[in-house]
Amino acid sequence: MANVVEVLVPGGKASAGPPLGPALGPLGVNVADVVKKINEATADLNGMQVPVKVTVKSRTEYQVDVGTPPTSALVLKEVGLEKGSGNALEIVGNLTMDQVVKVAGIKRKNLLSVSLKSAAKEVIGTCGTMGITVEGMPRKEAQASVDEGRFDELLT
Repeated sequence: MANVVEVLVPGGKASAGPPLGPALGPLGVNVADVVKKINEATADLNGMQVPVKVTVKSRTEYQVDVGTPPTSALVLKEVGLEKGSGNALEIVGNLTMDQVVKVAGIKRKNLLSVSLKSAAKEVIGTCGTMGITVEGMPRKEAQASVDEGRFDELLT
């Protein structure tokens, strides 16, 4: 039977220390090899917390599945902040629609959205709760602009 270890690790900077080492050590796998594989897979997500699932089938057989960071972490990276406002009414940053589309593209497989347009609206919703405007507009106005087709050239 396979053992599954799910952890959040810093992209490109996983180590054999907690949380990976203590979870993988008792399973008998080479922790250094697993860490190396995780760091290779998460190198482009440097500085973000990345969900990782390690499925250990035997001492020599394991599989590493890397998820995508939370939408909020991707938004913060795009806007260049460490954290959102914590109050949707306190504006702390602004994203362009190009940046929204970039985040939506990364998160698309994990969102419930069928189209890029609806994925972008989900990302805009996340921005709104963090005090981040889109193209200078608050969340509802930005989502209405998407519905009206203002950004269709980016969302098709």
